Amino acid sequence: MIPRFGQPPHSAPRYRRRPGAYAILWRDGRILLTHQQAPVPEFQLPGGGIDPGEHALAALHREVAEETGWTIGAARHLCSYRRFCFMPDYDMHAEKRCQIWVARPILRLSEPSEPGHSAHWMGPDAALAHLVDPGSQAALRGFLARL
Repeated sequence: MIPRFGQPPHSAPRYRRRPGAYAILWRDGRILLTHQQAPVPEFQLPGGGIDPGEHALAALHREVAEETGWTIGAARHLCSYRRFCFMPDYDMHAEKRCQIWVARPILRLSEPSEPGHSAHWMGPDAALAHLVDPGSQAALRGFLARL
């Protein structure tokens, strides 16, 4: 059973499954987060939706590059969770199936290419304090507890 974080689903809207891959990017005792400016400004684990026919690991590499400008290596699956939310940029209610991976940022190739995103390095406590998604917080706490 995949744990659920956040609000329970409402009975009225139809939720579409939206698989996604997200990364805890750890290097030299710091974590690389992305800041998304819209629709609501927030810090997030870099990552996003897995396109139809795309492998989760390929999506992870693509999304991290788009949102941070970094290449990654040595990715390993850490955990999965789900959450129910409204995605205003897609105008849909989604059951997000989030795969969390741990990876090492290797090389910064560019600024983020995803509009409205910026990359930020933080210490573990600051990263936990800035993440708003309780599933991402729980995954990061679990990762840090294993160090």
